[in-house]
Amino acid sequence: METRPAEIEARGERWRIFRDVLVFQCKLLVDGFRDLVLVPVSLLAGAISVIGKGGRPGPEFYDLLRMARRSERWINLFGAVEQRTPQALDDGAESQAATAQDLDALIARVETFLVDEYRNGGITAQAKARLDAALESLQGVRERMGRHRAG
Repeated sequence: METRPAEIEARGERWRIFRDVLVFQCKLLVDGFRDLVLVPVSLLAGAISVIGKGGRPGPEFYDLLRMARRSERWINLFGAVEQRTPQALDDGAESQAATAQDLDALIARVETFLVDEYRNGGITAQAKARLDAALESLQGVRERMGRHRAG
């Protein structure tokens, strides 16, 4: 059975969305962990800033905020929007340029390793084939359900 170009393109799109969902979930975990750590640390930094000795109160807290802002840029939680949408979204926020030091770069290195492993016929090739079959099966179920509801 020959695979048509439209089917190949749809399969590629499916994998791209699957990848972006997986990356987004990882980023949410990292972001959530960062927030969990920031709650007590910010309270402590705020208390030290208020009661600390020195001429001007507050540098510890604002230093923490600067560090938290850098971590937010590193995580780049919604980076897939900038990479995958055809037009730039103008929601009033500045576009964050990805750097070689952000989470997307780290994920790209892992992804490159997995793709190389797949091309060399490693375990990931078998896993991809199984996942492709499962996704195609789910797509077939979804199509049958749509026909069932329409008819």
